[in-house]
Amino acid sequence: MSKENNEATQLKLTPREELMIKRYEISKHKDRPTINDYIPKIFSDFIELHGDRGFSDDKAIITGLARLNGIPVTVIGHVKGRNTTEKIASNFGMPHPEGYRKALRQMIQADKFHRPVITLVDTPGAYCGVAAEERGQGEAIAKNLMEMSRLRVPVVTIITGEGSSGGALGIAQANKVLMLENATYSVISAKGFASILWKDPKREKEAIIRQKMTTDALRELGVIDGIIPEPPEGAHKDPALTAAAIKAALETNLEPLMKMSPDEIYEHRYKKFRDMGFFNEI
Repeated sequence: MSKENNEATQLKLTPREELMIKRYEISKHKDRPTINDYIPKIFSDFIELHGDRGFSDDKAIITGLARLNGIPVTVIGHVKGRNTTEKIASNFGMPHPEGYRKALRQMIQADKFHRPVITLVDTPGAYCGVAAEERGQGEAIAKNLMEMSRLRVPVVTIITGEGSSGGALGIAQANKVLMLENATYSVISAKGFASILWKDPKREKEAIIRQKMTTDALRELGVIDGIIPEPPEGAHKDPALTAAAIKAALETNLEPLMKMSPDEIYEHRYKKFRDMGFFNEI
């Protein structure tokens, strides 16, 4: 074993670092609730809308119309299955470009009819297979980022599980980005980070700490706007209680946004992302 690998094995963790690792593990729990668990508990009158009107209906992203306490909204989110059949059908929550184009179609429609957009993020990343690249995966995500930044309606994103890479960002250019307490948000998975940086996926725990991908660190950095509490040991212990907490957070964060003019909503979102990562040189 190399000296570097031995140091990783002997990694001494602070209580905060141990909590980071625990939250990362909970975010990937096999029983963690999915968007299909949350929609009926948060919204009423949900009607799913299919297809990108160009290639196909990507099952890794669900879109539709619904009501939040009587207010018409557009709902968009990643789909993760529970059993093998559902996971295969949804490509394990990894969208193809047509999934992002389907999402964009609904965002543009929401903007036209003045409906707030609510997105639920839970993906290990956009699909990186040959077919996805041939159909323009990078272009589809980039276009979503550009067009979402122009929307004149409120956009609120909830990261419910994994929020990895451009696969998450493609539906997360929001006025308010909130996270469930045990969710994660990062440019790459911890195992991927360790594999690329250290050529050793076994250093996953060290990568979790280095990446600052859990809620407390992300809020301190200004990447997210709020943390939604979960039941002890995770959302899978009480999906109904977690859904109620998400609904309350949506109500709280949407109310002030809906009082803004379209131009104010646009400027609010623009300033949020322009200020992110700002620093003063010393």
